[in-house]
Amino acid sequence: MSQQPVAYLYPEFLESPDGRPIRILAEYLEPLKRFREQKIQDTVVFFGSARVDSRERAERALKTLRARGVPGADGHYEAELKKSRKALEWARYYEEARELARLLTNWSRGIQAENHRFVVTSGGGPGIMEAANRGAREAGGKTIGLNIRLPFEQGANPYITDGLHFEFHYFFMRKFWFAYLAKALVIFPGGFGTLDELFEVLTLAQTEKLSKKIGVVLYGRQYWDEILNLGPMAEWGAIHEQDLELFSYADTPVEAFDCLRDHLVEHHLQPPTEQEAAAPAIAKTRG
Repeated sequence: MSQQPVAYLYPEFLESPDGRPIRILAEYLEPLKRFREQKIQDTVVFFGSARVDSRERAERALKTLRARGVPGADGHYEAELKKSRKALEWARYYEEARELARLLTNWSRGIQAENHRFVVTSGGGPGIMEAANRGAREAGGKTIGLNIRLPFEQGANPYITDGLHFEFHYFFMRKFWFAYLAKALVIFPGGFGTLDELFEVLTLAQTEKLSKKIGVVLYGRQYWDEILNLGPMAEWGAIHEQDLELFSYADTPVEAFDCLRDHLVEHHLQPPTEQEAAAPAIAKTRG
C-alpha cells in the first residue's frame, strides 16, 4: 500500500477545484516574497496592445511582403499590404513606449532610496509590454513582467529582469498586483484588455479604493479621441465632472515623462507622514 502524501504536497488535490483557494493565495504570497527580496517599493505600469511591433520588424515584414507579393484579382495582396503599412504606422507606439520607459528609468535610478522606486512594469508579453521592459532594461534598471497564461499571443518577452518575471493563471490576481504597487499608469493604444485594465484602475481611483494618489496618462490623443468620448457620461450625470480629471493625455515620450515625473514628485516623493513612515515598503490598498 503506497503512502498518501500530505495535503500540501498532493498534486491531485492542489490542482482540483477544492485546491483553488490555495492556488489563489499562492499567486499573492509568492510574488510578495519576491518583491520584498528584490526591494521593489513601487511601480509605474505600462498598458497597451500586444500586437504592436517594433519599427525594425514592421519595416522588415513590409519589405518581405512587397518582395514576394503579386497583386491578384481577389485583392488579398492589397489587403495584406494595407495591413502591413498600418503595422508600420502602429510601430511608432512601440518605439515611443520604449523611449518613455528609458527616460523614466534613467530618472528613477537617480532617486536616493533604500528600495527601488517607480519600477517600469508591464504585462510581460509582446508589443507595448515588450517595448516598456526593453526601454527600462536598456537604461540599466530593474523591470517587471506580470504575464498571464493564455492559449494564444502571450509569451513572455526577453527583457524582464531575472527574478521579476511572474506567471499568473488568474486574471484578477494579476490585476491585483498591477494596482497594488502602482503609483502611475501609462495607457498606450490597445484593445479590449487595455480598456479593461484602464477602467479597472479608474474605478478604483474614483471610488477611493486605492490608498495612494495614482496618475493615469493616456498616450496618443489621436487614438484615444477616436476610441473614448467620456464627456457625455458627465453630461448625463453618470460620472462627476471632476472624474474626467482622473487622467491626462500625452503625445510624445518627453511630454508623458514630464507628466509622470511631476505627479510622482508631488504625491510620492514628499516627506512621509508618521503613518506612512510606519508602513512596510510594499504599498497597501484599502480594505
